[in-house]
Amino acid sequence: MKAVLVGIWNRDIPKEEAKESLRELKGLVEALGGVSLGYILQNRNKPDTRYFIGAGKAEELREVLRGTGADAVVFDDFLTPSQVKNLEKLVGKTVLDRTDLVIEIFSRRAKSKEAKLQVELARLTHELPRLYGKGKAMSRLGGGVGTRGPGEQETEIRRRLIKKRIHQIREELEEVRKMRKHQRKRRERESGETLLKVALVGYTNAGKSTLLKALTGRETFTADMLFATLDTKTSARVVSPDMKILFTDTVGFIKKLPPELIESFKATLEEVTEADIILHVVDISDDRWLDYIHTVRDILKELSADEKPVIYVLNKADKIVDSEEEMRHLPHGAFVEGRAVVVSSEKRWGLEDLIGEIQSLGEKVLGITATGGHI
Repeated sequence: MKAVLVGIWNRDIPKEEAKESLRELKGLVEALGGVSLGYILQNRNKPDTRYFIGAGKAEELREVLRGTGADAVVFDDFLTPSQVKNLEKLVGKTVLDRTDLVIEIFSRRAKSKEAKLQVELARLTHELPRLYGKGKAMSRLGGGVGTRGPGEQETEIRRRLIKKRIHQIREELEEVRKMRKHQRKRRERESGETLLKVALVGYTNAGKSTLLKALTGRETFTADMLFATLDTKTSARVVSPDMKILFTDTVGFIKKLPPELIESFKATLEEVTEADIILHVVDISDDRWLDYIHTVRDILKELSADEKPVIYVLNKADKIVDSEEEMRHLPHGAFVEGRAVVVSSEKRWGLEDLIGEIQSLGEKVLGITATGGHI
């Protein structure tokens, strides 16, 4: 895919913020093996109902696509079905939005049956409204006044099949949710120790999988890319005779995370709402790390998990300093509200401090006294 990127900026979305979002969109294109040939950024108070960008800018976009040899245009926002149809008719190229890219990345990275079901649900939920309006265009192939042409019939059949499949997937994911709940209860019953449930959350590529491996020894796939892992993983670590910590890694977040994906991954993200403590993993080597914290907080709020006790794990310190001793003098912890520990999961710096912080907060959350009994 050779793509031109498109975005808008205005009073609510400053130009620099819009450019930053386009840089992330470029990363999404590259995650699919594509290349970005450039971008168009327009100052608009609100999206145009026909083309998202204005008609004149859409004409300009068509010429840019021809001149660059691009075969696709990717919009850094959610497009309506009519906007996609109008744009494709005008520019004669494939038109995608941010949701299309993220769902495709998720589709390629999903490994477990559960993750594949969740991605399929998101894809079908995204596709369904885009079918409306296609029937009339397809029906021009035949059919008279007062009759339904073959296009409309074909589209209606497709709609019914999608709705039926969505219903099936939701039933299957509900069974997964029940099974997870049963497994959690069984773990708690069978374990002699007090179980502290800890969920790892963070912006994509913050290093959650590497941290899980460093804390528990569990082998996980890690890579310097967006959405390297999608499947939920739970690993245990015994920290005292009275406490075992269950660490659960979750899917990474990004800005403008498609609502279809949040809804589809709720069975997985339920681990966040069930957790006793949230480890919010942050890549402090990224200049935008404070912005990413706010993005993750917003999504946690959508999941009704924003009141959970949080420890900020300020990760990838090895990309800033050369030693663990230098790391201890980094000021980043002063910029976040609440508990924060600076670490390097890759170098294993600061992990004992982190475990101590988790254990201390865990005792408080679970009501355990220093001697091991419950308050």
